[in-house]
Amino acid sequence: MAAKKTTVGGEAPLFTLPDADGKTVSLAGLRGSWIVLYFYPRDNTSGCTTEAIDFTAKAAEFKKLGAIVIGISPDSCASHQKFMIKHDLGITLLSDADKKTLKQYGAWGTKIMYGRESQGVVRSTFLIDPRGVIRHAWDKVRVAGHADDVLKTLRNLRT
Repeated sequence: MAAKKTTVGGEAPLFTLPDADGKTVSLAGLRGSWIVLYFYPRDNTSGCTTEAIDFTAKAAEFKKLGAIVIGISPDSCASHQKFMIKHDLGITLLSDADKKTLKQYGAWGTKIMYGRESQGVVRSTFLIDPRGVIRHAWDKVRVAGHADDVLKTLRNLRT
């Protein structure tokens, strides 16, 4: 069962998680920047790879708008490191092995695939402003065109 759902206009739940190199990254330490925080199921699967590559392709545009792109999955730091090297990714990936952050953001819950119910990552994205407020949220994300949609939304919010 998913934990409490975060809401647009509410405070983004704080977290501190290790990146692909094992260095800790905390949301509080990123205040002052826009954050594109996306949750994805698993490294090296087709949809997750496409999503990470799409965000990497747009990373310079996000950076020009003062935004940092961060992906979170339950995979290990070592898995993230291999994933990043294999696909030349230029975004930050964080490991949430205990799924605490996934649950805080409502990105862990019941999924139905091919008629079967299971617990897992619900592909979600949150756009967090420099003060730590969630300004936009996408639930049950479809990968195709998603990075473009997030970039467009960020541009609109900044104008």
